[in-house]
Amino acid sequence: MAKRIRISNETLNCFGTWVKTDGVDLEQFRRNPVMLWMHWRGIIIGNIRDLKVEGAEITGEPYFDEVRDESKLAKQQWDKGTLKMCSPYFEIVESSDDPVLLKPGQTRPTITRCRLMEVSMVDMGGNDDNIVMLSYRGDELKLATGEDCTALPLLKTDGGQTPPSNNSKTKETMNADFKAIALKLGLPETATEAEILARIGILQGHQTANMELRKQLDEIRLASVTQMVDEAIKAGKFNADKREHFIGLGKTMGADSLKLTLDSMAAATKPMQLLNTGGGGASSAGMVSGQWGKLSEVPESQLKLMRENDPARYRELYKAEYGIDCPKF
Repeated sequence: MAKRIRISNETLNCFGTWVKTDGVDLEQFRRNPVMLWMHWRGIIIGNIRDLKVEGAEITGEPYFDEVRDESKLAKQQWDKGTLKMCSPYFEIVESSDDPVLLKPGQTRPTITRCRLMEVSMVDMGGNDDNIVMLSYRGDELKLATGEDCTALPLLKTDGGQTPPSNNSKTKETMNADFKAIALKLGLPETATEAEILARIGILQGHQTANMELRKQLDEIRLASVTQMVDEAIKAGKFNADKREHFIGLGKTMGADSLKLTLDSMAAATKPMQLLNTGGGGASSAGMVSGQWGKLSEVPESQLKLMRENDPARYRELYKAEYGIDCPKF
């Protein structure tokens, strides 16, 4: 059995009025029971089926055609129970301020006759039962609290006065706020709204430029830190697997402090460097490992190091010396 949804009842809505159910004209809607998404014209997500009037309630079954993405998503949320409300769009035909029809807390005349134009699925309702949209002669009514509306004016008090606005911001306090804002922006208290907005625009521009400069400076600092770390790796001060660690360290402590730290680190000594710096006799004077042509030219004190640390080079010099491959060792 399909789930039904309440389209309208006679509870007080967020506009301070309510709709008489027996005054709702459903004829046009029955011919075109269109269902929209959030009252957006053209965003049709389905229609309302099995429209019923039972007592003071109007209900129906939402049908999602799943043609548009909005319809597919709305159906999934309706089936899951996360989307629960709809909103009827009423075109007002007639209203009444008859005290007999007034409910406690009502601030606008009762809508006694109207036409149901469409129903929309909505995310949040304007009252406990459903949200209501109203229009008069084709124009949507903007019924903000305390604001006048020709088609559905605020009800008068017993003294014939319109109830006071709930808006606590009077003209005087708003002017005082403008003066305070103007002074804070370095403008005279007589500054106009246009001048205040212009100054705010300038400050926002400065803020954007400042953020861009900070971003560029951070990129320059990162490039400097990365270069220092890569040079330290080439110098053998630490292995490449520590690269990200030292880059992060540079971001935290700054390039200057990182430089002091890296400069204090000694480069690792490679085995072949030991071969080149060991004591040598006359036969090794002025020679480095790359200049030795045969095994007899290598100082005896360095032969053992070469066998252990650079066996390939040892075998190469052995063959150059004796003309045969070096035996395994």
